[in-house]
Amino acid sequence: MLLLVGLGNPGSNYTNTRHNIGFKIIDAINSHFKLSKQKPKFKGLLTTGNIDEKKVYAIKPLTFMNNSGTAIKELIDYFKIDAKDVIVFHDDMDIDFGKIKAKVWWRKCWTQRN
Repeated sequence: MLLLVGLGNPGSNYTNTRHNIGFKIIDAINSHFKLSKQKPKFKGLLTTGNIDEKKVYAIKPLTFMNNSGTAIKELIDYFKIDAKDVIVFHDDMDIDFGKIKAKVWWRKCWTQRN
């Protein structure tokens, strides 16, 4: 099982801002892998499906970015998703535009890979 979380802010004022890149990534994943239609659930828009025979949940929390943890926690608790199976997409103003940084959770340690 895998949980994909795209962070952003709801509302048309934020649609094409850098802060909403997480929403755009979830939309692209949903489209590419033909996941289910987005449904309002767990304080967000939830899609489900399979990628390479693995069950996937993808959510765009409809809480503002600073409160997105409440939506994500409800989903993790409900489906009993392990932290290692959660991928969060968000912007980072500390890195140059167009660059990607990944952090991987492994055995209670954070490691950074470029």
